[in-house]
Amino acid sequence: MIEEAKCAHCLKEVFLLEGMEPLFEDRATVCSAPVIQKLSNQNSQAKIIGLCEKPKQDPKQEKAILILDDIQDPGNAGTLIRTAFAFGMDKIYCSEHTVDFYNPKVLQASQGAIFHIPIQRGALEEVISSHQKEGMKILGTSLHQRSISLGDVQIQAPYGIVLGNEGQGVHPELLDLCDTLIKIEMEQFESLNVAIAGGILMYTLRSRFQDA
Repeated sequence: MIEEAKCAHCLKEVFLLEGMEPLFEDRATVCSAPVIQKLSNQNSQAKIIGLCEKPKQDPKQEKAILILDDIQDPGNAGTLIRTAFAFGMDKIYCSEHTVDFYNPKVLQASQGAIFHIPIQRGALEEVISSHQKEGMKILGTSLHQRSISLGDVQIQAPYGIVLGNEGQGVHPELLDLCDTLIKIEMEQFESLNVAIAGGILMYTLRSRFQDA
């Protein structure tokens, strides 16, 4: 994570446990074990801590975005950030009640991807409507009667994917705004973990766009 923060120009200072091989000599402070444990959020003994600033959000054309509606589990949120960066999503938008993306568990699960992909919190109705006015198609995820199977989706950029709360799914008012509702066809079970489902959707849609 510290290496990723450095690559993204977000790393300001590093605190090292005394006795460790020097790293980032230009910005490293050597600390005793009690001091570094005081700074750490981990239960296990920390050896290196990075002090970072939030990444700057440079505006760019958005061809694919991820929209998160009240995701609550830090592990899911961090995994979705990591997956979105891995599969080339341009930005993540999240609702006001989505878990704090700077929660230590979210940061750890993101494996440093949080330093590379812009994230914006706000009213998702406005996010969806404003992007639709710019020609973006918004795909909601739901086991709804008007949902079509992922295998039948014909996609062109720009597009956005809406993922919902672990227990309640996407809010009905957001589903009503979506251009298309999709579901992942399965044989033995009704639903998937939201991070797993998000990964399948992002990979599949990215592949189809590249092949188009």
